Amino acid sequence: MAQQLAYLKETASQTAGPYVHIGLIPHMAGFDIFQNNFGGVLAGADTPGEPIAIEGRVIDGTGALVRDALVEIWQADANGHYAHPADKRQAAAGFRGWGRTGTDFDTGVYRFDTIKPGRTPWRNGKISAPHINVWIVARGINIGLQTRMYFSDEEAANADDPVLNAIEHKSRVPTLIAKRQDKPGKATYLFDIVLQGDNETVFFDI
Repeated sequence: MAQQLAYLKETASQTAGPYVHIGLIPHMAGFDIFQNNFGGVLAGADTPGEPIAIEGRVIDGTGALVRDALVEIWQADANGHYAHPADKRQAAAGFRGWGRTGTDFDTGVYRFDTIKPGRTPWRNGKISAPHINVWIVARGINIGLQTRMYFSDEEAANADDPVLNAIEHKSRVPTLIAKRQDKPGKATYLFDIVLQGDNETVFFDI
């Protein structure tokens, strides 16, 4: 007979994982269980815009690589239109606008293949600089971390961006700027995400 309790005891805290890959990005864990796996390719070959790659690492407070983090991105197309029913302007054909991948077990590097986004409307008639919304989940992170990635070759637009301008400590703005490298085939933007420490990435409470 089950014991009757007058109250419910608090249980130990649970972390997100260690089964993040199995549940959310199973193809990276070697499981082919979904008909359509989520992946890191957001745009087709015919999608208008500049094809780019995004690569980076997730680094913990000790400086070690987090080799099993999940990274999601969401972005507008080259014209600043989102592939979402709430955006009535319609994104370009073949543009998914959303991707999910993980950091590689061996190298700790994540990668997305997409197109460079355009500027998007903001409140009060303002315009955001081209950016990509980023969500990170890993062991020990029970609630996903929200941040943004901006582009190093958009200095003028970044200077007018309402979100970057709202950051109190300007010395931390560079943690949101991905550095462009012109590699063969397509431009690659390097964006490391630092979870804690002196170079901690700016995260948003949204």
